[in-house]
Amino acid sequence: MKILLAVDGSEYTARMLDYLAAHKEWSNAGHAFTVFNAVLPVPHRAAAFAGPDLVHSYYDDEARVVLDPVRAALAACGIEAAFAHKVGHPADEIANFAEHGKFDLVIMGSRGHGALTNLVLGSVAMKVLARCTVPVLLVR
Repeated sequence: MKILLAVDGSEYTARMLDYLAAHKEWSNAGHAFTVFNAVLPVPHRAAAFAGPDLVHSYYDDEARVVLDPVRAALAACGIEAAFAHKVGHPADEIANFAEHGKFDLVIMGSRGHGALTNLVLGSVAMKVLARCTVPVLLVR
């Protein structure tokens, strides 16, 4: 299976990685993993003031802060993965990346808010579920 691991560097990402580590069948089954992080865009006026080189460097640094610990955690589990990041709203970018990359499954952590909190605040996980045509496994 071609599996997309959507990560944001939070404790919920750590829980998802712990789940993968505890379930060796994921790493022993010959799956192809890609780790993906969506970096929120810099506001347009700030980007114009900073300039494209500084903004691109910021995006790369933000992604590296999230992806490097995931790279180490997966290596400790014996899981090889490709790594990618895009700039944009996380739910949209995850769904787009999963669909265009023809992934079989998206795995991501979830905060597990109640229904009322999700109604008021929304959640990336809920938006991915609503938007994505690829099956999604949420780990709490």
